[in-house]
Amino acid sequence: MESAWVVRDARSLDDAIAIAIGEAGKRLNPAAKYVEIEAGQAACPSCGESLNCGLVVAETALVGLVLEMTVFRAESEEHASRIAKSVVGKALRDVPLRVVEVRAVEPSSDQGGGRMRRPRRR
Repeated sequence: MESAWVVRDARSLDDAIAIAIGEAGKRLNPAAKYVEIEAGQAACPSCGESLNCGLVVAETALVGLVLEMTVFRAESEEHASRIAKSVVGKALRDVPLRVVEVRAVEPSSDQGGGRMRRPRRR
């Protein structure tokens, strides 16, 4: 999933990204501590190079975050998507979330049943 995070008193984009990831982690812990958080990436329109997704204006930043989690025993991609949004949405109230991608992962021998996985967006 992707999320937009507002950071006040940001001195730089790197500072804002670190603060956004830290704040999101605090709100997800302990209820959803298994959610992986990282800065979102956007392609440069000129060269196509991958850049951190964020903007700092007047010491206020908008940072794009990518949240990844594994959903076990989902019946379909839509079901996995609803479960993930519900779990993360409860911890991150008033934070916009959007499912970017859902990918099925083969079950390993130590886990029963199928599972749907949220991959990292590149």
